Amino acid sequence: MATDLGSASDATWSEEDPSIGATTDVELLRRAWRNEKAGPEILQFQDALVQRAREQIQLLEGTVEEFMENGTDDLVISLYQMDLDRTLFLLRSYLRIRLLKIQKYAIHYSKTQLWDRLSEEEQKFAKKCTDILEKHFEQSVLSRLPYGYQSILRQSISSEEDDMVPEPQLDTFVFCKSKGAVGSFQLDDSGDEIVDLVADDLYILRYKSIKGLVEGGRIDLV
Repeated sequence: MATDLGSASDATWSEEDPSIGATTDVELLRRAWRNEKAGPEILQFQDALVQRAREQIQLLEGTVEEFMENGTDDLVISLYQMDLDRTLFLLRSYLRIRLLKIQKYAIHYSKTQLWDRLSEEEQKFAKKCTDILEKHFEQSVLSRLPYGYQSILRQSISSEEDDMVPEPQLDTFVFCKSKGAVGSFQLDDSGDEIVDLVADDLYILRYKSIKGLVEGGRIDLV
């Protein structure tokens, strides 16, 4: 299923610079926050961007403090404070959304290649969550079950896969907007569903169909 919700002005996309159109770190952070918030699975941690945002926050905090001490006009201070508050909100919300995903799918992430998308601190957090969860289930439930049903990963010893591990629902429909003219794009393996992705058009698509475009920076979630 693909739904085109309308068209805006034309835009171009460059393979060499998938972030084209975002001229400031705040805009890049807003984009990363929006994609993380709308996407069902965790995306690559934006390490360099987060570090720059933290440095920008420290700079703004120092500037506001200096202005207040020097008696700078309240309007000027207010404008700098608004910029600081906006950046703080985006950074905190971005990190909080990722932590919530890790809490929910820690075991799944630890067993797949998605583990490499986590920062070092997030990996430590995920490991701690997994250890606490396993200990809790072992003490409260699993130790009291018959042999063959004591795994936190599988329903029984006869299960061929880890069918007790929750995973992100990649079939979820998401709103998305192409950053450039992608052209005809195949949405399924059979080739029965093809959509023409036009720059700045808004679509509703299954996440799993476009996850590669999202990860490659060619489509933004909204």
